[in-house]
Amino acid sequence: MKATGTVKKILANYGTDNPGVKANLCRMLGHGKLGGTGKMLILPVDQGFEHGPARSFAANPDAYDPHYHFKLAIEAGLSAYAAPLGMLEAGADEFAGQIPMILKANSSNSLVPGSAAFDQAITASVDDALRIGAGAIGFTIYPGSSAGLDMFEEISAMREEAAAKGIATVIWSYPRGEDLSKDGETAIDIGAYAAQIAALLGAHIIKIKLSTDHLELPAAKTVYQDEKIDIADLAARVAHCKQAAFAGRRIVVFSGGSKKGTDSIYDDARAIRDGGGNGSIIGRNTFQRERSEALAMLARLVDIYKGRE
Repeated sequence: MKATGTVKKILANYGTDNPGVKANLCRMLGHGKLGGTGKMLILPVDQGFEHGPARSFAANPDAYDPHYHFKLAIEAGLSAYAAPLGMLEAGADEFAGQIPMILKANSSNSLVPGSAAFDQAITASVDDALRIGAGAIGFTIYPGSSAGLDMFEEISAMREEAAAKGIATVIWSYPRGEDLSKDGETAIDIGAYAAQIAALLGAHIIKIKLSTDHLELPAAKTVYQDEKIDIADLAARVAHCKQAAFAGRRIVVFSGGSKKGTDSIYDDARAIRDGGGNGSIIGRNTFQRERSEALAMLARLVDIYKGRE
């Protein structure tokens, strides 16, 4: 695999990282139908942990099988496949080398009491990632949670170990907390803040949610208004979140969220592309659809990210 000029330019932003980390980033950026473009499509399948099996897979029973997701990611020509340890272990041998893997190293579940602080348990290690051949670890943080500072310390330590062993780090930065409103979780000031926090923690790839034009924090609202920061449409908000990730020096991908209509998915992808985002990490909107429908949708997303429509 030859690195394109676009990929080399992105990797140049990670100058202090060792060759192992940069090689793993290069593999993801060079893999699949978007290889070499600087754009990525990643399949994440941690929803069984987060939401339970029926809520995650009953809409498409084939998806109960971990091999299904490997095959979907490979056939669709995706950039990488992200999942908790058990899911990856179930297919890492049979599909070795066929799709870059991201080991999701912490998880929560919907059985946790609602009164508990928003938090996740560490469920895998850097050595697990090395053992199964994953090129990156994935880790969720909840900026805004009373447990958030502990999560920052956890990923800081794990990221240090991963970098020393040549493994890249992907941070899911999802604002959630006792004093954040539901609208605040996807507010643009909070979304940009989440991207900045992940970058400051050393994320090589940042995963955030698409933002609305809501402004949550009064002090931030004043700045957005005084400085006339453009948040009028989704592409502008994507561009602002990229700006918050070290002026675009970090890879930022955007989550697909809960299952929705294909037109909305395509509109989101166009906004991510036009705003300079690096792509989508899209789970339920793929594996909860019948295989042929999911493959057709992913093929069209590739065309959108390549600027063909």
